[in-house]
Amino acid sequence: MAVQWIVVCHLLLTLLVVISFLCGHWPIFQGTFIERINYFITFGFYDYFKRIVGAVFGSRGTDAVLFVEYFCCDRPNPILQIIYLAIIGGTYYVIVKSSFSYIPGYYLSEVHRYTSLLAVAVGILLFLLTSFSDPGTVNAENVSHYISAYPYDNMIFVEKECSTCKILKPARSKHCSICRRCVARFDHHCGWMNNCIGERNTRYFMAFLFWHFLLCIYGTVAIGLVLAGQVKELKVIYILTVYYGMENSFRSLTPHVVQWLMVSYNTQILLMVFLAIVSLLLAGFFAYHANLCLTNTTTNETFKWEEYLSWQRKVHEAKASTAALKASISGLSNERKPRESKWKTFFRRSRLEDVKIVKDNIYDKGFLHNLCDIIFPLSTRPSFSQAKSKSG
Repeated sequence: MAVQWIVVCHLLLTLLVVISFLCGHWPIFQGTFIERINYFITFGFYDYFKRIVGAVFGSRGTDAVLFVEYFCCDRPNPILQIIYLAIIGGTYYVIVKSSFSYIPGYYLSEVHRYTSLLAVAVGILLFLLTSFSDPGTVNAENVSHYISAYPYDNMIFVEKECSTCKILKPARSKHCSICRRCVARFDHHCGWMNNCIGERNTRYFMAFLFWHFLLCIYGTVAIGLVLAGQVKELKVIYILTVYYGMENSFRSLTPHVVQWLMVSYNTQILLMVFLAIVSLLLAGFFAYHANLCLTNTTTNETFKWEEYLSWQRKVHEAKASTAALKASISGLSNERKPRESKWKTFFRRSRLEDVKIVKDNIYDKGFLHNLCDIIFPLSTRPSFSQAKSKSG
């Protein structure tokens, strides 16, 4: 029994490392130990490895490491796409080998053999759509329309030229150094998709996240029903209560049922825990991006707004401090001014407390309009092609 618990702890630790590596950079894990594990795996370990290679093999070894880094991180490559396919294919294969022999069962009909395959196929289709669709590339032909569609707010977006593409950058666009192109309504570059997420394919990306969340929930519930069916068919409750004389209550039976499941169906238990954890991660990531979509904001703009508001707050605080200093100097120089009560001075609000910086997102036009822009991107509408033909 102790050996099996060691195996379980080992697998859970492996799962923690995998989740930290894949998802530790997500906003929901900011400031947690998962983010720190992710930082060590993605940056800290690599830094130590590069130093060791440099010390052992010299400059040639360091150059070889940097070349691999350039190929993997600074140019488009299918490494993470292959890893995704391996994860989803390997997980489904293990589920088939370990659980399909119990389908049909007490709670599941044979149809789930086919619906599970269909669900995985739809997930892969959404992955391919997001990976190979145009994110909204800005070029000389459509730049004028994107400029009219997304006006400059003169706060986080001002009129300027892309130093690489040599065209005027529309508001909300960004030049991706990995894909080497300007992308309209740029959100982020997704390594898993080997593609940027922008104006044209955000809908596919959101559908991908939501469908994989449902897929993990489906897998978790299906495996749970398989285990519950085995408990029912093998009459585990009956044996524990009649032959072993245990009290027929949830509290007394649960530890023994769980122990029996861990011994007899450890693979299914680990799969169920894995899918449940991934579903929670996907739920958080989807909720974060859904909030961005409904407020017509992108991940890139979130960082820009943080920088802009921080800068504006410092400017306003400096102005308020200057005004307060001038008021103090004028009060000292004016001898005829009656002396102010100490109580009034104590309870008087500071000018710095009146500093309020408000985010003014001109692109947020209500969640229904914002949602429509995601589902039906501007560049896919007939008005876009008409505008292009007129400008041509």
